[in-house]
Amino acid sequence: MVSILLCCGVESKDALIAELWEAGTTGIVEHEEELEAFFDSANTAETLLARFAAFHPCLRQHPERDYSEQFREYWRPLKIGRRFWLAPPWDTSATPENRLRIDYQPGMACGSGAHPATQLCMEALERCAGPGSAVLDVGAGSGILLIAAGLLGARLLAGCDTDADSVLLARQAVPRAHLWIGTVESARPASFDVVIANISAAAASEMLDELRRVARPGGRLILSGFQRGEFDSPGAPGRLDREGWLCLTLEA
Repeated sequence: MVSILLCCGVESKDALIAELWEAGTTGIVEHEEELEAFFDSANTAETLLARFAAFHPCLRQHPERDYSEQFREYWRPLKIGRRFWLAPPWDTSATPENRLRIDYQPGMACGSGAHPATQLCMEALERCAGPGSAVLDVGAGSGILLIAAGLLGARLLAGCDTDADSVLLARQAVPRAHLWIGTVESARPASFDVVIANISAAAASEMLDELRRVARPGGRLILSGFQRGEFDSPGAPGRLDREGWLCLTLEA
């Protein structure tokens, strides 16, 4: 068993994860500023070093172990907020009472559920989305937030992402959602009760007027994907904070 250790920032991590799965990795472990992708074949890993040269790849040899089992041990079910139960597809444990189960593939695209920003968005959704809601996820990633909104009873699910691979994954995960490759500018004005943007602080700031444009009067904006001090709004009626990551709920 071999692995490739890749240096990458938050902004490039999601696209890199999707590319590694496409390249045939058997599992990915996320570190703070690194990804470690495992491969069964040393030859396969070696041929990928040039492909990922921009991320300063380091090849690691590992003693023979059951890494698939180790990978599964690493990804345990998670309780998120008051309602959600995130579980990898191999987990057979019973869903706790009054919890909504989401089966997810660890490491796939943006928002496997392990990141604090994603968890905070799900908690904010519990407060904002409900039966009959229309929800838009800007930067839909794997579609996990749309899955969560659907479980809460949202009648209309929509999402956009500029990454084609992410949109493909989200379409597979949420077949009933309206998803497109592109930006929020393609959405009709005043169409959504809840608009989510789990993106960077710079992108959230730049897109804020557009996010408000597509929200209905009295609707809510859920903004996350940034750390304390990067983006803030003192008047936000809802503010969640975990491990230095921030989620704001704003009135549209």
